[in-house]
Parts: sequence; C-alpha cells; structure tokens
Amino acid sequence: MNHRFYNKNKKEQNRILIVLAIYSLAIILLSVIISIYSGIYLIGILTFAITLSIIAPFFDMLSLKKNGRMIYYSPLFITEKPKNGLIKIHGGTLFDYYFVIDKKMNGKQRTNFIIQQYLDGLLHLIEKYKDDKKIKIRGTSYIINERTAEKIGFERECKLNSV
Repeated sequence: MNHRFYNKNKKEQNRILIVLAIYSLAIILLSVIISIYSGIYLIGILTFAITLSIIAPFFDMLSLKKNGRMIYYSPLFITEKPKNGLIKIHGGTLFDYYFVIDKKMNGKQRTNFIIQQYLDGLLHLIEKYKDDKKIKIRGTSYIINERTAEKIGFERECKLNSV
C-alpha cells in the first residue's frame, strides 16, 4: 500500500503526530487567550471544536487500524471489521487524503485517482470475500452517483422509518 504515513518508521510517525498535537494545542491556547481578552468566548469554543474535528482522524485511524477495527484495502478504501455478516465500507479520511494524494495533481486528476483507489480497494475486498455468499456490503458514496453505481452492479437500498 502506497500510503506515505504508513511507509514511515514508527519514530517518524510519532514525530509527525507530536508536531500536529503541539500545533493544535498552540492554536487552541491562542484562541482561548483571544476569547478571554475580547470577551467573545465563542471564538475559543469554535476553534476548539474545529481543530479537534480536523486532527481527530490523524489519531483515530492509527488506533483503529492497529487494533483491527479498520482494514485498508487500498490507501483510500477502508472497511470496518466484519460484524454479523455485514461489512461497512468507507472512503479515506482527511488523514488518508493528506498523505496519499499528490498535491501537484489538478482537480480532474485527483478525482480520477480517488475513483481508481476506491475501485482498487473494492476489487481487493471482492477477492477476499468472493467465496462468502452471506456477506453484505454497505456504504455511502459522495462521488459516485446512483446511475454510475447501478452500472457497476450496486443497488440502492432505502429504508424509511415510519413515525
């Protein structure tokens, strides 16, 4: 798997995470100081929430991958560990996109690369479970429209809860 973070040794990975944590704490502390002096406490609250939501994938994915709860089939195609015959698929997180996508690519190249990574991961998943007829796959896509999904063999499933 060509994932620039996982290709690094543990020491380099830890250094990246420490630098990320220090910068995040500095941003949060600065915003708290600005909030206190300005009397606008919303600044600190919003900065804390936004910063946490940005850095969370960088720490969460490492622990989820390490304990086997998330499985990479390609650098941008991840599944949860199968549970009760159901596999939930996910596209890459901000963490994955940051370390996998070449910043020199233009928009069209990035889109093509992401789709290629999704399809590559899906093929690896199919290969692994090709003999298991009881397994179901569930996921959500923001880049593949319904017509394209149907062309490659997916079905849309919609369940509504009655009130």
